[in-house]
Order: sequence, then structure tokens, then C-alpha cells
Amino acid sequence: MATIIDGKAIAQSIRDGLATEVKSLLSDHNLVPGLAVVIVGTNKDSQTYVSTKRKACAEAGIRSIDVDFPESISESELVKQVHQLNANPDVHGILIQLPLPKHINEERVLGEISIEKDVDGFHPLNIGKLAMKGREPLFVPCTPKGCLELLTRSGVTIKGKRAVVVGRSNIVGLPVSLLLLKADATVTVVHSHTQNIESIVREADIVISAAGQAFMIKGDWIKPGAAVIDVGMNAVDDPSKKRGYRLVGDVDFVEASKVAGCLTPVPGGVGPMTVAMLLKNTVEAAKRQIVPK
Repeated sequence: MATIIDGKAIAQSIRDGLATEVKSLLSDHNLVPGLAVVIVGTNKDSQTYVSTKRKACAEAGIRSIDVDFPESISESELVKQVHQLNANPDVHGILIQLPLPKHINEERVLGEISIEKDVDGFHPLNIGKLAMKGREPLFVPCTPKGCLELLTRSGVTIKGKRAVVVGRSNIVGLPVSLLLLKADATVTVVHSHTQNIESIVREADIVISAAGQAFMIKGDWIKPGAAVIDVGMNAVDDPSKKRGYRLVGDVDFVEASKVAGCLTPVPGGVGPMTVAMLLKNTVEAAKRQIVPK
């Protein structure tokens, strides 16, 4: 049976360490890291995610600056508000909860965030530096960063290994493939137009799946002993649950756990790490403001 990677426990240990670091920043430098969490409209999922992030900030001693706008806000007004957050010295990180309403151009708004405060890691300059050899971005996107942290903390060797990333989104697939390359893995990205996906996945020592398709990856797709990180978060009908559904990953957990060397569950695997990495990026942003004595 595969070792189950406990993302909750790993994330909690990171958050505990950050809380200690935040206390030191206050006592040594009178500095409190500040994260502005921007939400537009009343999307229930977005509000749930945002409240999780704000609660995590409070637990770590990070100041959460709540910025809530109505769905009707214009793009130009939202950009103006982003500029104000860029200029606010108490704000070290800016997170804009996606998706934004249809009348707002997400690319434009995200591009207006100061690169020094881009704790989500999606600014084109940060992604560009991530893609270039010998360059380091100021921030790495939180979910991909969390995936690699799970691998390293679970004792998985990345250097020289074959890694397959399932999915090529800007949020997970693309940046996690770049991170794996930086860590000296040999990386293949498979997607909806790839032929014979299962035979490619079967060769992988490391599988990171972010396809958004429930149970797409079967147990017989997994190479024995492989490390499997399941980023998928899919709702499937389940009348026995109060909500009428349950959350599952892209990987058939029951089958894969009989073959893989180690495996993340859904939920409780990658999800908690995303929030922990957001807090870590915010603390890093605040530390960059310290002027050496």
C-alpha cells in the first residue's frame, strides 16, 4: 500500500513555523506582514476560499486587509484600487480571488499588481523568470510550490527522475512543469490533445495531475512505486452526503494506493498546502522590506 502524504499535517507544520517567524518580525523589526485579499461579487465558492485564507492569516499573525467590492465595480475602478494597494506600505502581498466578473479583464487587472506584491506568483514577469534558466522569480505560484514541497518533505528524489504533469493550465500545470524542470526532472506535459496518455503516465516516477476530471487516472496507469500528487478537486454526486456530493481527485485513490509509492488524498492533500504557501510568500514579501542595519 502507498504511503499517504498528509498535506494537512505538513501544511500545519509550515504554518506553525511561519507564526514563529511573524512574531520575530514584530519583536525585532516592528513589522507585521500584511495580505490584501480582494474579492469582487458574491460567488459562494470564492467567499469560502477567501474566508479560509483570512482565517489562516489570523492564525499566523499576518494582518489580513479585507477588500470587498460589489459585482458591479468597473474594471478601471478595480485597477485604481489595485494601484492604491500597491502604494500602501502596510500591504506586502495582494491576492485577487478569481474568477472576476465577465466584464472585467482578469489579465489586465492581475498585470497591474506590483511584482513585489504578487504573492500569487502569476505576474508575467514572475512566470517568465520561472521559465528561464538561471533566473529566480520573486514569487512562485502557491499550488505548484506546495506540490514540490510535498514531494521534498516526503523524501521523494526529483533530480534525474521522469515526471509527468497532467494538464497545462496557467495556474498549476504550466508552472509546476517549470518547477520540476528547475529541480532537474525530465518533464512531459500531457493534455486533452495528447495521444496514448496512459502509456506516457505509466513511465513516470512522479505524476502531478491537475486535469479536473474525476477518477481519470486509473491504478493501472501508475508505475509501481511512483509518487502521485493529485491536484484535482472534483464534485461527484453522493446522496449519502448532506450536500449531495463529495470531493474527489483526478486519480482513482483506491486503485492507485495499491500501486503508488506515495500518494496525496483529496481532500487533505494539496489544498492545505496552497494556503500555507500563500502565507509563506506573504512573509517573504514582508522580509524584503527590512532595511539592513
